[in-house]
Amino acid sequence: MSHNDKQNPLDFAGGPIGRPDSKKERITRDFQQALRKAQLETLSARVRYQPIDLLPFEEVRQRLKLGRKSYRGIQNVPLDQIVGSVGRYDDFTRTFLPRKHSSQQRWVQVDSLIDQGGWAPVELYQVSEVYFVNDGNHRVSVARQQEAETIEAHVWEFDSRVPLWNDDNLKDILIREEYLSFLNRTKLDKFRPDQEIIFTERGRYWLLEEEIAIHRYYLGLERGEEPTFQEAVLDWYDTVYKPTFERIQDSDILSYFPGRTEADLMLWIIDHQYWLEEKLEGEEDVSIAVATDDFSARTRRSMWRRLQAWFNRSVLQKPIYWPDDEDET
Repeated sequence: MSHNDKQNPLDFAGGPIGRPDSKKERITRDFQQALRKAQLETLSARVRYQPIDLLPFEEVRQRLKLGRKSYRGIQNVPLDQIVGSVGRYDDFTRTFLPRKHSSQQRWVQVDSLIDQGGWAPVELYQVSEVYFVNDGNHRVSVARQQEAETIEAHVWEFDSRVPLWNDDNLKDILIREEYLSFLNRTKLDKFRPDQEIIFTERGRYWLLEEEIAIHRYYLGLERGEEPTFQEAVLDWYDTVYKPTFERIQDSDILSYFPGRTEADLMLWIIDHQYWLEEKLEGEEDVSIAVATDDFSARTRRSMWRRLQAWFNRSVLQKPIYWPDDEDET
């Protein structure tokens, strides 16, 4: 071998001179990098909309009164739909970056199994469209850092009357708890199973029930007899909420309110309806349809609203909750 053919020891980047990194050293370096990413992600989450903490399954189970558990077999589950853990929700970020140095040994062991035939399937609990890790937190963590899209899992599904979204945090769980109470009182999901009324602030379902009570009063005047509470709920949903939702959907107005839902806009439009009636000084009633169109038109003309929408979407990275065209919410 000529002098020019000799290997330069500096070519082994990151390892001791004269030999390449061992596999364990490489994995350990990956873990340390993941720890640093977790710290940066935590700092970033303070100024952005994205949640940073995993959801604790037992708290979700208790607050949402989850029902029967059914085994759904082995599935390939999207990793970005895994948002919580049964027992290790403090050990990882929402994207399953490790937060604690004590996770290193197990993390390195799991990563080293990739070249030895892979892992056994993890065990997940499904609630609505999201998943919680019952067994396999480190496998999920390593898989996400390897930029895998799915992971093989045994899946058990819990019945839930309210939905969960993959960007929900603990505040959203409290809001869903209020939603569950609303459904218990109105039985709306029993009679209108396609309904989905999601707020992003607490206390809104009480306001909705006040609107139903007002609707019940005027419905009684129209019919000449007082309807039952259940009749008022269904008539309100069919003649007020659903048409307003469809009008919001057709107007594309949600794009001006990142991080908000059509239910949020519904209550704002009702307030706008009252404001328009006060402005007219009782000369005429303002329908919810007229109020919706006027609210949409004023929003589009507002330079301040457009600036807020851009800031919330681009800087805070709040999502736009586009309604599902097939939903009859």
